[in-house]
Amino acid sequence: MKSVVMLGMTALAVVLAQGSAARAQGSAAISGQVTSQAEGAMEGVVVTAHRDGSTVSVSVTTDAKGQFAFPESRLEPGHYNLVIRAVGYDLVAPASADVVSEKTANVDLKLDKTKNLPGQLTNAEWMMSMPGTEEQKAFLLNCVGCHTLERVARSTHDVNEWMQVVSRMMGYGAVSQPIKPQPMLDRSRAGDPEQYRKAAEYLATINLSSTDKWAYELKTLARPTGASTRVITTTYDMGRQTTEPHDVQVDKDGNVWYTDFGEMFISKFDPKTLKLTEYQIKTFKPDAPVGLLSLEPDKAGKYWFDTMYQGSLGNLDPKTGEIKYYPLSAQYNDNRVQLNFTGLRHDVDGKVWTKSVGTQDIFRVDLVTGNWEKFHPTDTLPPGRPYGIYQVISDSHNNLWMAEFNDGHLGKIDARTLQVTWYTPPTLHSRMRRLEIDDQDRLTIAEYRANKVAVFDPKTEQFTEYNLPPYTFPYRAQFDKNGDLWASTMSTDRVVRLNPKTGETVEFLMPGDVNMRTVALDNSTNPVTFWVGSNHDHSLVKVEPLN
Repeated sequence: MKSVVMLGMTALAVVLAQGSAARAQGSAAISGQVTSQAEGAMEGVVVTAHRDGSTVSVSVTTDAKGQFAFPESRLEPGHYNLVIRAVGYDLVAPASADVVSEKTANVDLKLDKTKNLPGQLTNAEWMMSMPGTEEQKAFLLNCVGCHTLERVARSTHDVNEWMQVVSRMMGYGAVSQPIKPQPMLDRSRAGDPEQYRKAAEYLATINLSSTDKWAYELKTLARPTGASTRVITTTYDMGRQTTEPHDVQVDKDGNVWYTDFGEMFISKFDPKTLKLTEYQIKTFKPDAPVGLLSLEPDKAGKYWFDTMYQGSLGNLDPKTGEIKYYPLSAQYNDNRVQLNFTGLRHDVDGKVWTKSVGTQDIFRVDLVTGNWEKFHPTDTLPPGRPYGIYQVISDSHNNLWMAEFNDGHLGKIDARTLQVTWYTPPTLHSRMRRLEIDDQDRLTIAEYRANKVAVFDPKTEQFTEYNLPPYTFPYRAQFDKNGDLWASTMSTDRVVRLNPKTGETVEFLMPGDVNMRTVALDNSTNPVTFWVGSNHDHSLVKVEPLN
């Protein structure tokens, strides 16, 4: 089944947009300056323009003089409301502008100190502000996938209440969100409330359980400066509030494909026409949480996906829309199953790898016979610690590589001999998360807790680590055609671009709470364009650096 919808754009509007794109690139549709009494001209303020009735918003960032300009080619004629993002500040008064062809609307924006600073803080800024050890704060990284840390800070739970709350939260599927909590079938995943006492004792010191005011200063990140202000960001609202664009892929025609973390859809979005095509994914377990995570193409161009708590893999042929499923063998497919990720070099030996979060088992299916094999590679790690495999990925020989999340090891299962080998990076306990692999089988690894990206060369068995800005907590990282390294984050709302040769970073601040997961680079553009799913704001975001 598939459905096709047009997101707020008629055929006439498409024609207008094409006409707009043909205007002079140097002209501005809206321009102005952002100032405040406290700072004067303000650099690094994100200004967003949204046309009445549209599903598209365009954002630019002010320069060192506080000036901003929206190119004519980016805004259709119409009435636009303007909003800003600058932590610690609000607009003095609502702002708007009317865009008319070949005429610039000048709008100066005045800002004043906000009366609701807590409502503006990112997860990173909450973690900067909250007292506690690194180990205590690391626990908070488990919270930010589903909601912001403001919910934690504003709560009034005491220690005993927190133990119950944390246990309940741990029993929800990772696909949950505040407007749609989804309990897992495996109730043991919630754990005994008593096991969370230590975490609960810490949480009760940083919330409002014993006071009406936080006992710590609220700290903020600096606004963007210099090259970090040279960017245009376009946000496309995907409509359904429970949609969570998770893994994102850009095809050769510029279509953006994504998995829906909150619903059972694979979706294709055409940013030129705003046409959204949704492919309904089968539900195998009606009472289990719904939502999809990974999306990866195989060598034939088919998109493979997991169904997480539904216990099946699948692939979608983008040419025909045909979907084929590979349910996990019944002997393994119990309530604990949560399939995530696939190893996709089945062109080598006809077999596809995956793993289950609930049991930490690795599985391999023969696509011809349908036979499934089960492995438990963490048994070969030192005993006494809980281990958890995050992503798995295949190399050119269909050997499986594994990112171990809890302690931070990189593992390999040889496809022929099934020998398991583990490698330890220079930074211990780094919480390895998402993996990328190149045509030389080198792995790029997001070291979530360590604020680093590691590259592992299997030929030399050596790691090279690159430092990211504090509190980035990268989810996924990828090199572009120029050799720059891009990283996404669930904490700072900033897309990070790193020059590995110099260590210089550029951070592009997004207009809202994106809680971004994956990196999708469009190397056909110059400069390279970055796409990401806004997991907390049911939208896709395109980031276009200007240099």
